[in-house]
Amino acid sequence: MKILVINCGSSSLKYQLIDSETESVLAKGLCERIGIDGALTHQPAGKDKIKSTPAMPDHKTAIGIVIDQLTDKENGVVESLDEIGAVGHRIVHGGEKFTKSCLITDEVIKEVEECSVFAPLHNPAGLIGVRACQELMPGLPMVAVFDTTFHQTMPKEKYVYPIPYEYYKKYGVRKYGAHGTSHKYVSTRMNEILGRYNTKLITCHIGNGASISAINEGVCVNTSMGLTPNAGLMMGSRCGDMDATVVTYMMRELECTPEEMDTILNKQSGLLGISGLSSDSRDIEDGMKIGNPRCTLAQKMFTNRIIDHIAKYYVELGGCDAIVFTAGIGENSIHT
Repeated sequence: MKILVINCGSSSLKYQLIDSETESVLAKGLCERIGIDGALTHQPAGKDKIKSTPAMPDHKTAIGIVIDQLTDKENGVVESLDEIGAVGHRIVHGGEKFTKSCLITDEVIKEVEECSVFAPLHNPAGLIGVRACQELMPGLPMVAVFDTTFHQTMPKEKYVYPIPYEYYKKYGVRKYGAHGTSHKYVSTRMNEILGRYNTKLITCHIGNGASISAINEGVCVNTSMGLTPNAGLMMGSRCGDMDATVVTYMMRELECTPEEMDTILNKQSGLLGISGLSSDSRDIEDGMKIGNPRCTLAQKMFTNRIIDHIAKYYVELGGCDAIVFTAGIGENSIHT
């Protein structure tokens, strides 16, 4: 069976087509800078990467482009969509409801929508991918794999917030974490490299969205993201941790609604808010090269918050055997 794996991030879409019998990757690719100017990298197995810059104003458009690439007569790897047997979707937030992957049904979609308040940049993007695939491949089994499930092993004192306890019981306000599929994979792979599993690891998923996890013997004991993916580290357009009273103070000063403040914190802050230039780390680095002081400030703030969390988790774990960096910035930027 051929399985299409879709990972819709806040400004990107990664995909792979996998032969489940041989576990070989038939094709893979990346749509990035979605909502900015669009860039596509598509690579059929055994062939060179094919790069292009199609317009990608939203994730739905990107999904359509991916399907076109997979079925392209010259560079595609399947003659038709009938050859694909299932689709796996990465969904960021499953709340406390989902503790493992599940088959996507109308009820699951409804519950993921309800969790969108906790992941406003990601759950809607993930559901766009689900609905686009349902429309283009009707009747095909689809599975949701949640970022939050890996972090369900955190002890209660790590995930309950120091606010009235009934908010947790009544409204589900607690730390959930995100990027769980990434933290689980890279920690498992690091243990394979070390040749043992009684390890203490700090895994750093540093991309447009970023998080760090403390992992003891393969189990997550703490992570930087919280109720929503807008917690912990400074990110591309998200503020991360800060004094909570900044929110209420600025709402009064700006006379803005909760929805408007949510947009500011999730889409106008982070690297974008400080640099005034872009949410993309590569643009920030280019700005640094020409002496843009706000880009330099943004990069220093970004790096310092990563250092702070690594140091924190080193102490919590009582040392560590390895620090792992992954995701677009973590894998490619020497400035982080």
